[in-house]
Amino acid sequence: MKVVFHKNFKRQFKKLRKSQQNKFKEQLAVFIENPFNPVLNNHPLQGKCEGLRSINVGGGLRAIYEMAEKEIAYFIAVDTHSKLYSS
Repeated sequence: MKVVFHKNFKRQFKKLRKSQQNKFKEQLAVFIENPFNPVLNNHPLQGKCEGLRSINVGGGLRAIYEMAEKEIAYFIAVDTHSKLYSS
């Protein structure tokens, strides 16, 4: 599995606390090994985010991605559940 990060994701990631960044890195390693590992709670999104998927990072954080190709995950955003899904 190859992972690509959108510039928006990179910007949001830099704003996270160091502990949150480390937790994402841990979850990303799990994701690369098995994107559907139950610990990730990988699930499709609905509504305006239809076609995208979300994984749990921990502590209320979520990462949103889409499968650009069969083996390429394109991470778009990372933030708290409430900030990602409001508006």
